[in-house]
Amino acid sequence: MNLPLKVPLQKVTDSLLEEKGLDVFIKREDLIHDRISGNKWRKLHYNLQEAAAKKYSSLLTFGGAHSNHIAATASAGKQFGFHTIGLIRGEAVQPLNPTLQYAVDCGMQLRYVSREDYRDKTSKAFAEKYLLDFSDCYLIPEGGTNLLAVKGCEEILSDVEIDFDFVCCAVGTGGTISGLINSLKPHQRALGFPSLKGADFLTEEIAKYVSNSQWTLNLDHHFGGYAKVNKALIDFINNFKTTHHISLDPVYTGKMLFGLWDLIEKDYFRRGSTIIAIHTGGLQGIEGMNQRIKNKGLQIL
Repeated sequence: MNLPLKVPLQKVTDSLLEEKGLDVFIKREDLIHDRISGNKWRKLHYNLQEAAAKKYSSLLTFGGAHSNHIAATASAGKQFGFHTIGLIRGEAVQPLNPTLQYAVDCGMQLRYVSREDYRDKTSKAFAEKYLLDFSDCYLIPEGGTNLLAVKGCEEILSDVEIDFDFVCCAVGTGGTISGLINSLKPHQRALGFPSLKGADFLTEEIAKYVSNSQWTLNLDHHFGGYAKVNKALIDFINNFKTTHHISLDPVYTGKMLFGLWDLIEKDYFRRGSTIIAIHTGGLQGIEGMNQRIKNKGLQIL
């Protein structure tokens, strides 16, 4: 149960990097698969193997209406022969947005959960209300983060042959950065850029999975919260694509690279440092985001 993994490390050439004396490489995890891309495949890989080994035929997971994880799980289910069920935060809206329409096209069964109930999705009451009907399903947490997901993310840097000082990634539920942290050498450090506002709680979440303290969360580049954007972010994403020919999603990698460039401009990194930025995919969400920001006169190229 594998996808062909050919993940290039792409060097970024930029006048700012030359001025600051830095080498920046982007690990193109987005190229793993058009839908099960980046960290989503890394998180799902060992969970899919576990589900198959335990003879489960169905996968149950959670997410918002624009969730990359929902789309990836639906795609993986279709490709590897699992029935999939998605518990979706919020009310049903017709027509479906591109993410949920894709999930349904892959065969995912959607069930909607009120936002109030969703906040308590780890409670016994939630389980009794929503999960009893799906007791024969393999359960994958929101965002895909669990011990098996972290194990998969520990392999992201396994094929990197250059030495580096920092690895940067976007942070949602904390699984990806946890895997990266566990794979670091003593002189290396991980920088995480949470995509949601008020993400201090992630420090405790990540600490559950990691074996060292070689990491920092930067809490200043969320742009107002999860899936919130503004003109400065959209302009950065579009300029990055025009200049470097790399598409960025606006929820995760776009914010991470905006934050990284901001730190570079502020001389956060010592001269001579080598930085690897992880492109975690999520490009499927661009279509839906463009629908949402069209009335603001914005568009991701």
